[in-house]
Formats: sequence, C-alpha cells, structure tokens
Amino acid sequence: MEDARLREGAPEGEADAPETAINVLGAATDALEAALAFQGGARAVAPGLTRGRLKTTQIASAVFARRPGDGSAREQAASCQRVLGGGANICYEYATKRYRSNLINWGMLPFTIDGGCDFSAEPGDWIYIPGVRGIIAGSAANGDSGQGEGASDADMEFDALLIKDKGAVAGGGDVCQGFTAENLKLRVGGLTDEEREIILCGCLMNYYAAKNN
Repeated sequence: MEDARLREGAPEGEADAPETAINVLGAATDALEAALAFQGGARAVAPGLTRGRLKTTQIASAVFARRPGDGSAREQAASCQRVLGGGANICYEYATKRYRSNLINWGMLPFTIDGGCDFSAEPGDWIYIPGVRGIIAGSAANGDSGQGEGASDADMEFDALLIKDKGAVAGGGDVCQGFTAENLKLRVGGLTDEEREIILCGCLMNYYAAKNN
C-alpha cells in the first residue's frame, strides 16, 4: 500500500512523531477496510476483519517513475528509499538491471505495469496488494525457473486495488465508505530463485544471516 502522506506530512520535530504515526495508522486502517470491502463486493466488512488483516499487512511508501534507475543505479538510491519507509517501486521498465537488483537486495518489490496502462495514482492514494508473500513463496516453492539459480521467464502477477479517498464521487470507479477503487495489475518478472528468497527474508543481509544459521 502506498501513502505519500508519509512524506508530505513528515513531522518537523520528534514531539510530533507519535501523533503523525497514529494519523498514518488510522488512515491506513480506513483504506484497508475499504479495500477489503471492495475485494469482497460488499459495502462494509465484518467487525474485526480489518484489525486482523492489519496485523499481516505491511504499510510502506512506494515510488513511481516511468523508467527509474538511469544515473541512479548505485546502492544509495535504493538504501535511502528503504530507510525512508519504501516497500516497492512501480514503473513501466527499469533503466538498469543494477538498480532493480539493489531494490531486491534491500527487500523492496520491483513492480512493473504494462506499457498501455495509465497509472493514475496521486500523493495520498493507497495501493492494496493482497497475498504478496504467498505469490512469491509459491513461485519459489514451485521452482518456476527450473534452472536452479536461473531467472524465470514467467511474470508473477498481482491483482492490486488503487484506493482513493474521494468521498461520494459520481461516476468512475466504485464508491465505498468515501473511497473509490480501481483495479491495477502489477507484475514482477525475471526473478532468480535467490532473489525470491532475498525478498522473502526481507533483504540481502537477512538472507545471508538465515543461510549461516
């Protein structure tokens, strides 16, 4: 899920940090509840479902660019994003393999979207991507590459929801509890078995730690 307000609403001092965190968590909870309602085709969700799902849902920021990584392929480009709460990148294509690899090594998901897809997300919108870990773990368990450490030609597809806090908007998208939702198809392709395990471990350092234990 993406909340650009994590960046726009950054506190000026440490004293404001707890209140800001509470505001972000509250906004995330509202958006998640709306996403679950849209996903289930209902106007509301059962009590407790959102709270339970929130425990297994990562809240992170995401960066969108048409072709990122050109001239920014050094490790700092990815590490700084991760330290600032980044969880994923979304683009049409990556300019360099090294930049994409650095994202993976820092535990971030290198999503792409189809060239003809109009990406309409704006700062403050949310992207709900259910079942991420299961999809990646399933691909690793199935050995999609079939070549040990080799890359898989098959894309992993993720059916996501772009959630916008628009209130009661007439026309365009579904409206539930003051939110609108749009379907969004995300892909991650060409991962090696090792890269899948790195993402599942959280980052390259965790991956090496797990192998040495």
